[in-house]
Amino acid sequence: MNTEFAQPLLTLMRETFENSGSGFYLDANNSLMETLSAISAEQASIPVAGKCASLAAQVAHIIFFIEVFEDRVAGKDTPADWGHIWRTVREVTPDEWQTLQDNLRAAGERMIRLFDANPTWNADTMGGALSVLIHSAYHLGEIRQATCTLKQ
Repeated sequence: MNTEFAQPLLTLMRETFENSGSGFYLDANNSLMETLSAISAEQASIPVAGKCASLAAQVAHIIFFIEVFEDRVAGKDTPADWGHIWRTVREVTPDEWQTLQDNLRAAGERMIRLFDANPTWNADTMGGALSVLIHSAYHLGEIRQATCTLKQ
């Protein structure tokens, strides 16, 4: 295992998903799970502005991205309808919101385990891992920015 790549990647994945305590790029308590824990189902259901998606849709999209990534890693060429979530996920009940958060936590944990167990880091595996990290971090930023609007 190339620990020069794997260890920083795992640290950044944990910071993005679980706990921003390492402080590489997030302030304390700003990871996905920490941020989402302070958002109610009602807030998660509100489109941020105009035709923008809700936070529930943002979370569902991150999960979907990871599931498509997992399929591709497993050699499945499952077609992905990238617009489906944006068109269909709107309001969520408290139970649905909790399920989305639980599913996101599980997806992040699966990615961390997958990357930790990877015996070979090369251009393809590094690129794939970075796509998960960067995509998730991008949506974390979208979610964090939206919370400023939703909590006014």
